[in-house]
Amino acid sequence: MRDEHRTLILLRHAKSDYPPGVDDHDRPLARRGIREATLAGDWLRANVPVVDEVLCSTAMRTRETFERTAVQAPIRYLDELYDASPGTVIASINEVDDDVRALLVVGHEPAMSAVALGLAGAPGTDAAVAHQISEKFPTSGMAILRVTTGWEGLELGTAALVGFQVPR
Repeated sequence: MRDEHRTLILLRHAKSDYPPGVDDHDRPLARRGIREATLAGDWLRANVPVVDEVLCSTAMRTRETFERTAVQAPIRYLDELYDASPGTVIASINEVDDDVRALLVVGHEPAMSAVALGLAGAPGTDAAVAHQISEKFPTSGMAILRVTTGWEGLELGTAALVGFQVPR
């Protein structure tokens, strides 16, 4: 991490299962999702060695995704990130303390892609990455954004979308 910027990682939960009679909020990861979440964690630990804080939806599949990453960081489970609008996700990010240099948000589609594309636009945004996200943001996909403001000042068009990883 460099002192001149912050890193925001938007992680869509890994592939979930659809057990009969289980409410959407309580759906667990599928076997493939367990493997994908572990691979996402491998990538995170290798490329973002210190995650300072995690915001995670309360849904079972997001909680299990985070647990499988084995990322060691303080976590806040937020009900409002389940079935969230992009504005709700950004509002949650705006409340993060500015001491946090690397923030991981574990959530759902279509919010993750909308937030990534909505925040993108600052110098350094990779147009090819934006196009890839606009085409599809698959399970366990991670959008990586560089933020030069404090979290409170993060708003549409103020971050640089610099990467997109889909661990498989």
